[in-house]
Amino acid sequence: MEKTEKPAVYFNVHLVSDSTGETLSGVMRASCTQFDNVAPLEHSYYLVRSHKQLERVLREIEASPGIVMFTMASPELRSTLERRCRELGCPTVAVLDPVLDLLQRYLGVELSHRTGSQHALDPEYFQRMDALNFTLNHDDGHGLDDLEDADVVILGVSRVSKTPTCIYLAHRGIRAANIPLVPDLPITSHLENLKRPLVVGLKVTTERLADIRRARLRAWNEQLSNNYADEERVAEELRYAVKLCAKHNWPMVDVTRRSIEETAALIMNMLTERRRG
Repeated sequence: MEKTEKPAVYFNVHLVSDSTGETLSGVMRASCTQFDNVAPLEHSYYLVRSHKQLERVLREIEASPGIVMFTMASPELRSTLERRCRELGCPTVAVLDPVLDLLQRYLGVELSHRTGSQHALDPEYFQRMDALNFTLNHDDGHGLDDLEDADVVILGVSRVSKTPTCIYLAHRGIRAANIPLVPDLPITSHLENLKRPLVVGLKVTTERLADIRRARLRAWNEQLSNNYADEERVAEELRYAVKLCAKHNWPMVDVTRRSIEETAALIMNMLTERRRG
């Protein structure tokens, strides 16, 4: 007897932040993946920094009651939000409180209560912007003359997520370049002579890559007969990439079942180990 799938559980979740809300959104979505058939209805309110803005948010919460997750530096705004939500019967959680409490007790220093301080124009911010500019200028084999200035060079055949992985790394302050691998074209001497950057290859299963390419062709309104998505051709390209990386002792990451974030995290670990070594 077949099991009937349980209907999805829908609920309102209000994300209230005095900054960009990236932390809130990430925590909420990561938490919801731990539950089956759960469908949060997101209500996002970012850059909430005045009582007038908060009143508008509270009216929305009253109209659609649910869980309230927040990150707010101002003790006054926070107190108002928590008090009014108690009156409305809406549970609240300050997602950074456990981490901040731990840091405060461990470091023995007081909180600064600065709003949006994680986005300050400090050296780390400019490092990320520099990395992003570098990555955009070294996408898909461009900018080979100064490839030695990269922190990471990612190799792979078409459609193995080279560019989005590089963009993610750049947002973490890592200068990342990517170069496509094509069996009929020899690799550039710029790549073979690299000394400073970590060179990493990306690979995926033949079936998965063929599916991705077929979807891409349909999006382009191209004919599926194009050998770009032919499984034999795809397998040949992947074998070439694996042999090339093995020849030069370049590590490879299988991205078949990895998200962009997981792939980037693995590469960052490799980079850390290499710098320590």
